[in-house]
Amino acid sequence: MAIGLNVQEPEGTCSDDTCPFHGTLSVRGQVIEGAVASTAMEKTVVVEREYDVFVPKYDRYMKRRSRVPAHAPECFDIEEGDAVRIAETRPLSKTKSHVVVEIIDGGEA
Repeated sequence: MAIGLNVQEPEGTCSDDTCPFHGTLSVRGQVIEGAVASTAMEKTVVVEREYDVFVPKYDRYMKRRSRVPAHAPECFDIEEGDAVRIAETRPLSKTKSHVVVEIIDGGEA
């Protein structure tokens, strides 16, 4: 089933209603790539990405990072350190508004 993004459909199947491939969840808005920092919660992963911000006062760049909680459907086998692509959805909980749509790389990102 096509979800509107150019991503590979997962090999596994699931009965998760909040899966964009096997359920009824639609994706829209931004698509983010990052590394999985935590898998401690059930059905949730924390995706972390680093970026540089220019500081004019010192004429240098400063590293910043953002951590985005995302829903992890059962059809993906996600571990810490995996590089993943997440897409924005409707709010799934107080903090979750993204869902994992693709595992880019199984190693360190």
